[in-house]
This record gives sequence, C-alpha cells and structure tokens, in this order.
Amino acid sequence: MAIDLSVLSDEVRALIASQAATILRQQAALDGQAARIELLRAQLAKLRRTQFGRSSEKLDAAITQLELALEDLEEEQGAQDAATPAAEPSDEPRHARPARRPLPDHLPRHVVEHVTACECPACGGTLRRLGEDVTEVLDYVPASFRVVRHVRPKFSCRQCETITQAPAPSLPIRRGRAGPGLLAHVLVAKFCDHLPLYRQSEIYAREGVELERSTLADWVGQSAALLRPLVDALEHHVMAGARLHADDTPVPVLAPGTGKTSTGRLWAYLRDERPYAGTAAPAVRYRYTADRRGEHPRAHLAGFTGVLQADGYAGFNGLYNTDRVAEAACWAHVRRKFHDIHAAGNSPIAQEALTRIAALYAIETAITGKPPDLRRHARQTEAAPLLDDLRSWLEMTLTKVPGRGDVAVAIRYALSRWAALTRYVDDGTIAIDNNPVERAIRPVALGRKNWLFAGSNAGGERAAAIYSLIQTAKLNGLDPEAYLRHVISCIADHSVNRVAELLPWNIDASADTAAATVKQ
Repeated sequence: MAIDLSVLSDEVRALIASQAATILRQQAALDGQAARIELLRAQLAKLRRTQFGRSSEKLDAAITQLELALEDLEEEQGAQDAATPAAEPSDEPRHARPARRPLPDHLPRHVVEHVTACECPACGGTLRRLGEDVTEVLDYVPASFRVVRHVRPKFSCRQCETITQAPAPSLPIRRGRAGPGLLAHVLVAKFCDHLPLYRQSEIYAREGVELERSTLADWVGQSAALLRPLVDALEHHVMAGARLHADDTPVPVLAPGTGKTSTGRLWAYLRDERPYAGTAAPAVRYRYTADRRGEHPRAHLAGFTGVLQADGYAGFNGLYNTDRVAEAACWAHVRRKFHDIHAAGNSPIAQEALTRIAALYAIETAITGKPPDLRRHARQTEAAPLLDDLRSWLEMTLTKVPGRGDVAVAIRYALSRWAALTRYVDDGTIAIDNNPVERAIRPVALGRKNWLFAGSNAGGERAAAIYSLIQTAKLNGLDPEAYLRHVISCIADHSVNRVAELLPWNIDASADTAAATVKQ
C-alpha cells in the first residue's frame, strides 16, 4: 500500500529518505559482493579444471587463496543479509544461492511439540486439531563419554559350594580402561583429523574427563600392536597385486636427544584396480623409513612381481633391472614440468606441450572404469598416433632450444623415460599417471602442516600402520572410526589365521551395522 508522504512531517520524511538511502547502499554492496563471489567461483572452477591430480605448488596456493577469499565474502554476505531489513517481494532476479538440501533421513529426530492454548483465544470454544506444520533444523550435540560397567554376578552351589561366575570381558588393551569406541576415536582424531594427542587431552578436559597425553600415547601404542596382524594381512593383499603405484613424501621426525627434527620418509604403495574394472578391493600400505635410500623401497617390494608405476626416483632402478618388475612412468610429472615453465614465462613451446598432453588425458577420461581390452584398443588406435607425433615434435624442438634451459630439461626428462611413459598404451591395466597414489599420500602432507609427524622412528612406523588401515577403509567407502571401533572390539579374540576377515572389504554389514556405515 502506497503512503502519501505529503501528510508526514519533515522529520519523518527525512528519516524515511535516510533509511531508503541506507537500504540502497546495502543492496548495492550486496550486489557487488555477489558479483565478486560469482567471479571467484568461476576462477576457482577454472583452476580446478586445469588440475591433473596433484598440481604444482603455485596452482595449489592459488586455489587455497581463492577458497579463503570466497569463504570470507560469503561470510560477509551472510552478515549483511542478517542486518538488512526484509524487503517486499519483487520480480527482480535474486542472486543464485546453493539449493537447500533435505536433511539426511538417517539422523535421529528429537521432536519438540509446541502446544497452543486449550481454548480458542477468540471465543473460548473447544479446539480441534486440523493438522500440523513441521520445521526441521539441523543441530549438533557434542560428543559425549560414557562409562560401561561390566557386572559379573557370582553364584554358589548350595550342594557343593562351587562358585560360578562369567569370565571377565576381553578388553582391547591390557591394564587399560578404554573401550573400543574411545580407542578408535583417538586413533582417527590423530591420524585422520590431524589432532595431536596433547590437543585431544585439552578437548577431553573441557568435557570433564582428565586424560593425560601420556595415557593417550600408551593407548595408541597398544592399539597399534593389537592391529599389527591386520596390517600384515593388508600388506599381503597389496603386494599380491600385479599393478602397484608408489610414491613417497618427507615427514618431520624428532631426532632423539637433540630436541631438533630430522626428515624421514613415508612411502605409499597403492593397489587399485577400479580404473580398469578389476575385482580386487583397493588398498594402500604406508611404510616409514628414517631416510630415502633406495634400499628401502627395494626391501618393501622384495616380494612384488608386476608393473610398478612411480616417479623418476633412482632408488627404484634396482627393481627395474630385474625380470620381475616392469617400470611405468607418470605423464603427470612430465606435464607438471611444462606447466611450471608456462606459468613462469608464458612459453609457447610449453603451451604446445600442455595441449598435446591434454589430448592424451581426454582419451583416458572416456575409458576410465572400462575393461582392459577396451582401454588397450582405444589407446592403440587414438593415443599411439598422438604419442608418435609428440615424440617427433619433442626431438625436433630439443634441437632448437638452449641445451641448459628449462624447456630442454623438461624435454629430456620425457624422452629419457619414453619407453616407461608409453608402456600404458599396450596394457589396459596400466594408468597414464601416478596420481592415484599421490592422492593417497596427500592426507599425510596435510597432517604434517598441523603437527609433528612422529616423535621417533618407531612412532613413524606406528603412524604408517594406522594410516594404512584408515586410508584403506576410506578407499572402500567405510567410515574409518566405525571400522576401527568394530575391529578393535573383536580382534583380540579373533583367530590370527582368519584375521583377513577383518579387512575393510570383508566386513559383514549384518554383523555390525555401525562398522559398515558407508560414507557417500
């Protein structure tokens, strides 16, 4: 309804005009922020499309900065929306917002019924129920502790005085008062959510439960020992594969007696047949070493026979010189070298190389998840001619660029590994790059940014074992905490000869619903 401003006093009209101007300024600010948000989203999507697995550090940093800027703008937009008076409905288009998703059905519902008066507020008559309106909101209840009391009554025979009592329950760790759920939570918080034990101790203290860091550390050590047979079974499964991805990453470790840190290495060995429709479950085994000497991967892979896909680290060469291990190189590493050159100086040669490599990846996108025969046929008919042209172009270009320049180094890197780089063409089970294991090792890289990886070499070995179980559970679609809770609750009484039954892909959903919860 329109208001006749002429009947209002000058002060009221001035106040209305001031409020209208304020609303216009706030709306203009919101419009500007919305446009900026859409621009940042477009830039972020473009950067993500250019990624091939783990990209260069510059690209990762750019994505991180865009995500932070986008987060700040969206928070500011929410704050201004809350402070802006509600406007009348209009036909003008509103800025796009994420669609509101229904709240998950599996969450428990706590019903709060808001009852009205028993009598009609207008006439005092009797009310009858017509229906109801339901509004659901998502709330959070902090995690809570509980004490489980194991009561074992004693019985005495009236005739022979024999005393009968149920056996004591089998507890996960000796001399410990931690249940499977708490142990699983501590392990996942440290090795999956990157919360060191001293921070966990502080969090638990806020709940009124005093758990010293030393106590938590003792639990972690005993849990790792308890789970060791299962880790060995996992390693046996990984090494039984005919195709492995391998990679390593540096990790900081406290040097004993010095108070300083040294640099250890965490190695990842991944078996994943999903890209070529294989039937074996995906699994990853991490191994820790105090340094990067080539003897370590050779010892880790002493029983492996098949194709090993890795970077150009010379430590693997001793394996490739044998008849039992064939080398498959990584096109993502080749691409990364040209990408860094192009990003630094907008090199036309680097851009041409990136375009040619992108054509190879386009073929892979269409055949991911297909059977090996189909993948091999597509590569031989489509990728092989592109690779022949690419090699000729690289050899020709190498004669025209400075021999010590970055472009020449990148070209020689590719040509020196050409046989290993093109082995995937004639084998549909080999991947084009080593990105699957780089994705598997990324959680470790995230964790080391938040806390010291290990306090000793022995701690590094324990961490590698727990990482193996957690990441393999995630690869198989399980909630790692629910999985570890189930395993810890029964592994002590489980026959060591049948410990493989507790591997993530063998968990029976009917045996423990919580342990088999799939994270979609």
